[in-house]
Amino acid sequence: MFFTKLGRIVAWVIFCTSVFRVAIGFLVAFSAEDPASAAQRYLGKVNTGEAINEGIYAIGIAIALGILTEISSNLSKENQSGKKLSL
Repeated sequence: MFFTKLGRIVAWVIFCTSVFRVAIGFLVAFSAEDPASAAQRYLGKVNTGEAINEGIYAIGIAIALGILTEISSNLSKENQSGKKLSL
C-alpha cells in the first residue's frame, strides 16, 4: 500500500509540473518578441516546442502511473475484502 500512495503522489506531482511547463511554453511562444532566446532563458531548451513536447510526454507518463496506482488500489481492496481475484 505504501508504493500505491507514493505512486499516486508522484503521479500528481509530475502531472502538475508538466501542465505548468506546457503552459509556460505556450506563454513564452506567444508573448515573447524572440521566443528562441526566451525559451533558452526561462525553459532551458533550444525552443518552446521542445519544452512543450517534453511536458506532454510527461503528462502521458503521469496518467499511466496514475492508472497503475488505481489498479493497485483496487486490487488491494479486493484482496483485503476476501474476494477471489480474477484477471
